[in-house]
Amino acid sequence: MNVVIRFSGDSGDGMQLAGTLFAESVAQAGQSISTFPDYPAEVRAPQGTIAGVSGFQVHFGDTLVRHAGSDCDLLVAMNPAALAAHRGYARKEAFFLIDSDSFTAEAIAKLGLGDTDIVAHYDIKPEHIIEVPITQMTLAAVAEFGLDRKAAVKCRNIFTLGVVLGMYGVSTEYAGKVLEKRLRPKGEDIYKANIAALTAGENYAENSHLIGERDITQRCNLPKGDYRSINGNTATAWGLIAAAERSGRPLFCGSYPITPATGILEELAKHKALGVRTVQAEDEIAGICTAIGAAFGGALAVTTTSGPGLALKSEALGLAVMAQLPLVVVDVQRGGPSTGLPTKSEQADLMQALYGRNGDSPVVVLAAKSPADCFDKAYMAAKIALERMMPVVLLTDGNLANGTEPWRIVDTKSLPAIKPPVVSREMLEHQTKWKECFNEKGLFNPYTFNKQLVRPWAIIGEKGLEHRIGGLEKRAVTGTISYEPEDHAFMNSVRRERVELAQSIVPAPVAVGASSGLLVISWGSVYGQVAEAVEELYEAGENIAHCHLDMINPLPIALDDIIGNYDRVLVCEQNSAGQLTLHLNSLIAGCNADAFLADDAQPFRVDELKEEFAEAINEIEMIKKSFEPINDMEHGKDKLLS
Repeated sequence: MNVVIRFSGDSGDGMQLAGTLFAESVAQAGQSISTFPDYPAEVRAPQGTIAGVSGFQVHFGDTLVRHAGSDCDLLVAMNPAALAAHRGYARKEAFFLIDSDSFTAEAIAKLGLGDTDIVAHYDIKPEHIIEVPITQMTLAAVAEFGLDRKAAVKCRNIFTLGVVLGMYGVSTEYAGKVLEKRLRPKGEDIYKANIAALTAGENYAENSHLIGERDITQRCNLPKGDYRSINGNTATAWGLIAAAERSGRPLFCGSYPITPATGILEELAKHKALGVRTVQAEDEIAGICTAIGAAFGGALAVTTTSGPGLALKSEALGLAVMAQLPLVVVDVQRGGPSTGLPTKSEQADLMQALYGRNGDSPVVVLAAKSPADCFDKAYMAAKIALERMMPVVLLTDGNLANGTEPWRIVDTKSLPAIKPPVVSREMLEHQTKWKECFNEKGLFNPYTFNKQLVRPWAIIGEKGLEHRIGGLEKRAVTGTISYEPEDHAFMNSVRRERVELAQSIVPAPVAVGASSGLLVISWGSVYGQVAEAVEELYEAGENIAHCHLDMINPLPIALDDIIGNYDRVLVCEQNSAGQLTLHLNSLIAGCNADAFLADDAQPFRVDELKEEFAEAINEIEMIKKSFEPINDMEHGKDKLLS
């Protein structure tokens, strides 16, 4: 049995910390988890207002958890605004743990409800309200440590954490160790006060017989291995570091801080000892340009951004296409357009990633499906960029960047080999692989292509391999500047076909479920909800299957054959235009896919997906019945005449 809990309160109430510690604690207890931080863009909105509510959702269980959950089973509300903001994310029969000290007439009045009974207003059964005087009990628990009231009240989140851990029978030992590491440097009194609050909360749950819907006794049967909780940004950074190690190339990241991608740059900056070099540039354009320079110098070059930054990087990305240099661009998507919703997530940058450059500038586009999968996709993006000498755009999003799940620690030696086409004079003395890159006079021809249309990667500064690159069109083989029509046409075809040939590196998708009927296609972070919804309907006997795309450009091998087996195709994506739907319909003859969209910057809910899928299946059956032959000839004749 799986459980969903949402912690909610003011931005300063510590809900992100409480939620994170709860998630990590249940993971330590052997549960599968997935998390969803949901917080406002404002640094500090007015206290007690809906605009300032911060939430953290945890989905855990003893079976595989693939997403952060839909409606929660327990909503923790530290004040009336938190209840008002997140009541809609709780199921009808959910329980509500509230700080009764905060539910004052004044706090309720801030919501414009006057003297309304807030419990009745939000259609909550009185027996489902768990009223705990959290503020008073926290102050009592920490009184002996001499903290001022402001510091003492800040311990409320840890008291609440203790209550919820106690409700579900989870040990507070792990949370205590983390608090010691985080808080002891700030002062012994602060550390001891928080431990006292944690213990007091746990004791309150036990003494009050507060029991959650299930005790955590059975562990999730995950594949054997060592696991740790990881978020998407950290996983992306580690995937890039692993690729650098396997390829033997130094890793360079040139980026400008932008929400929600900054965590990748911050994580990479911690690993100078592994040969990682980072530059925090003055703007987005400088970030990508330093990365292109690093690629010319022989590095695995990376730049990270979000939607607004990808727009600014577009011209330089075209330069990397023209120069045929390996570059990984990580776009952690957020709600838009313009500044949009910096802390909310969307899948609305797909068209920009595919086509958002001047001229014909094709690039490979990959998309990660979960926080842990960000490691695999970052590694794959680096492999394609390095081996095929071209830019790769990796799409993640805010839900993946900040969400967490268990990740099985990998041995980098077990990862696929990465073999960049590096050429050097020293290599030529021992092998003949790149001898065709030199003319009869021994001069280097930098635009000589192999069977994959990949040019050699000559590192600048080596004698005899002098060459130039740039944004002007080139002639094949020699790389000299050319304005000849036939040269431009040929190089256009090379750039296009090189991208198409990358299909062979990424495993082909499969349709999971029925072999006919409704095919549901997804990409990116909507994977978990869609997979669960399809699986439940298929197990109930419905004619439905699911196909998830990791590679968006080029489209995967045999995708058109998969689509051709089904009566109807429905694409689920988190944007308002149906961007993948448009892309598929434009490239695959007879696809005629329909779109089911989430355009509110919130994740899909499994129930709404199941409802939409069931309706689509019913429509397919109705259409089939309308074309069934009529056995009653007389009735058929009358029907035809009418």
